[in-house]
Amino acid sequence: METFVAALTIFVLALFVGFEIITKVPPLLHTPLMSGSNAISGVTLVGTLVTAGAGLTTMTTILGFLAVTLATANVVGGFLMTHRMLGMFRKKD
Repeated sequence: METFVAALTIFVLALFVGFEIITKVPPLLHTPLMSGSNAISGVTLVGTLVTAGAGLTTMTTILGFLAVTLATANVVGGFLMTHRMLGMFRKKD
């Protein structure tokens, strides 16, 4: 129970810190930040694949599969958003 409370506390603090950092980023830096975020999400995806494939318990396999699904959606969405943002800087014909 103590481990869960500690993990929950870290998670909530990470949410607050992440929100504060992202809201303070100027619009000019959003594209590079998104690209960096995609790289981190790619690493997360590899970690979730390892977790899902470890097969320790049924619960870890289910949570691993859920994590793979969410991380994949995050990576794909991030690349689509980055592509769209970079399209705004292209010359118009």
